[in-house]
Amino acid sequence: MATNPNSRLSRRTKLAYGMGDIGFSLTSTLIAVYYLIFLTDVVGLRAGLAGTAIMVAKQWDWINDPLVGHISDRTRSRWGRRRPYLLFGLVPFALVFTLMWWRPPIASQGWLAVYYGAVFMLYDTVASFLYMPYFALTPELTDDYDERTSLTTYRMAFSIGGSLVAFIVPAMIIGEFHPDNAHRVLWAGGLFALLSALPLLGTFFGTREDTNLQTTATPSLRQSVRAALRNKAFLFAAGLFLLTWGAFDVIQAVLLYLLNYWLRIESVDLVFAVVFVTALLVLPLWERVSRRTNKRKAYIRGIAFWAAVQIAMVALAPAPPLWLVLFLGAMAGIGVAAAHVLPWAIIPDAVEADEMETGARHEGMFYSLVMLMHKAASGLALLMVGWALDLSGYVPNAAQQPTSALNAIRALGGPVPALLFCGGIAFAALFPITRESHHDMVAALQERRAAAVSEAE
Repeated sequence: MATNPNSRLSRRTKLAYGMGDIGFSLTSTLIAVYYLIFLTDVVGLRAGLAGTAIMVAKQWDWINDPLVGHISDRTRSRWGRRRPYLLFGLVPFALVFTLMWWRPPIASQGWLAVYYGAVFMLYDTVASFLYMPYFALTPELTDDYDERTSLTTYRMAFSIGGSLVAFIVPAMIIGEFHPDNAHRVLWAGGLFALLSALPLLGTFFGTREDTNLQTTATPSLRQSVRAALRNKAFLFAAGLFLLTWGAFDVIQAVLLYLLNYWLRIESVDLVFAVVFVTALLVLPLWERVSRRTNKRKAYIRGIAFWAAVQIAMVALAPAPPLWLVLFLGAMAGIGVAAAHVLPWAIIPDAVEADEMETGARHEGMFYSLVMLMHKAASGLALLMVGWALDLSGYVPNAAQQPTSALNAIRALGGPVPALLFCGGIAFAALFPITRESHHDMVAALQERRAAAVSEAE
């Protein structure tokens, strides 16, 4: 059911919006997969200190993210509320991301931890001014239940493609993560900084915001936070998002360790390629499942399947046949696709529930809180993985790890994310908005807006 002229989006608009996520996918994947091993095996920072530096830096997000979301909600310009940030934030984003991969001439473990914690905090700040407005564009480009899933599917096609590149290409450029290759790591960081910034220009020039939303009230920071915390649908959506991506972050952080030290797979890049190519190919599957049932049911099926695959992966004996690892990688890719599309497609539906309740829209605040929780979970995941490796006796670049370290790697690769996935499934089962109730909300809101315009005239 179409509800306004912006409900149905052209393929050109979906492509222009979707391509912007390449940059966020490249940078977030590089950090999630390679940053911890860069700090431990190239910089020489203790795993526990490395995880702690990242976790401490992410505490700034408790202030940074809600503030950026609030600023975005209150922005009024000839380009809209969100798009100006995509244009003016590109250069600082690229420069700071490059600095994250520089090994400074510092010998002290403590000062190295301070440097990487500070540069991570700076990166989080400049990145927030880009991705927060970008994510908040989703509910502003369309208010249609299924069209939002379609828009998210386009976006996630670019996201998964970016993740595939970020998994495979750095290893080709850098080779082994060893102190002798620090200059290659920096070169790769600069290259990916440039590749991450440029696609956002396509989003800026290829999308248009709904100008009617610029006439909505500009709520205070307190009102925005209160609206989010009182919105039951938003809290359930945020909960399933947090647990899903928290599990994903744990898997990404430990995957190289699992493949290298437990499974002893030499063709790591091939495993990554199979996972993400499969995810890319099955993205339309989850859109169709969502259209035939609803987003909540599709999410439960996809995430439960992925949890089972992770358990099967860590149950393998060391040095299994490559074909078996590739098969499980393909199966994991099916779950990866579900995790990329469905949590992101569920969140925008809470925006209309908020407008029904408050008469205002707080997209920026909603997405800022979601990303705050996501980054907190990501930091916690890296902290947990770092200290688990440290306390279990992990030895960087060792040919043979102690049994305690191998057991820690297996636990982090299977049971831990599976438990988090189960939590996400519980939140999805309780999510209160269906396709039908969302259509009713949108229709009621359109009538309310039309009445308000008539009264003003």
